[in-house]
Amino acid sequence: MNYRHIYHAGNFADVLKHAVLARLIRYMQKKEGAIRVLDTHAGIGLYDLSSEEAQKTGEWQAGIGRLMEAELGPQVSELLEPYLAAIRELNPEGGIRFYPGSPKLARMLFRPQDRLSAMELHPEDYARLHRLFEGDHHARITELDGWLALGAHLPPKEKRGIVLVDPPFEEEDEYERLAKGLEKAYRRFPGGTYCLWYPLKKGAPIKEFHEALQALDIPKMLCAELTVRSDRGMTGLTGSGLVVVNPPFTLKDELHQMLPALKDHLAQDRFASHRAFWLRGENKTVKDD
Repeated sequence: MNYRHIYHAGNFADVLKHAVLARLIRYMQKKEGAIRVLDTHAGIGLYDLSSEEAQKTGEWQAGIGRLMEAELGPQVSELLEPYLAAIRELNPEGGIRFYPGSPKLARMLFRPQDRLSAMELHPEDYARLHRLFEGDHHARITELDGWLALGAHLPPKEKRGIVLVDPPFEEEDEYERLAKGLEKAYRRFPGGTYCLWYPLKKGAPIKEFHEALQALDIPKMLCAELTVRSDRGMTGLTGSGLVVVNPPFTLKDELHQMLPALKDHLAQDRFASHRAFWLRGENKTVKDD
């Protein structure tokens, strides 16, 4: 309950997460049927990067701040356009003051038939999220522990959807909880696309987390990781990863294009790297760089 995302909004981890989320939404929208995006740890939805909290860390400057000013090749620009266009829409006068959290980004990318379910447990953050979407019939905002949503809110009535699980990782067992949460959710909604975020930092049990996911009876899981600096002498976040369950068949190739560009523009030292690989499924890797 202590975690507040305003201190980290727009950082390199958000860039990876939101760029991939936008690709997942656009892929699912290729079919006419409605989709539901379920965001289990939604935050406040929209972040003012000029606020005292955001300015205190300034993390966004090394994240979305760099990316918005980067010269991107045509293929990468096309892949990132849905994500970056939403940020430009929020900042019509130029610059970057407002940054969309996952629920706001998803809502901005929706068609009329698409729907959002967003969960937030922190009382203040829930109140702000509820105000942001007040009167919006495409969004259902619930004050709830997001872990419970993986049971109670699945499957969605649309039968097509993306489940974003982005916990704060305040507790040591969050990696284990994430694997168990996926197992429970997948039993209820095996046809859904799941996007699980996790932090990379010194001492994190990444190998054990990946092994726990591989042990699940889930046919296809694609993993993407972006590290922006060495963990030598570091105790904080040095990178982040995403596990995508039931990924679009196009996503691996899209990551092959996006990850090198994100690494080049967001690197904080010469040890920055990226990788994309199958935890379960096709067993074809994108090489580390």
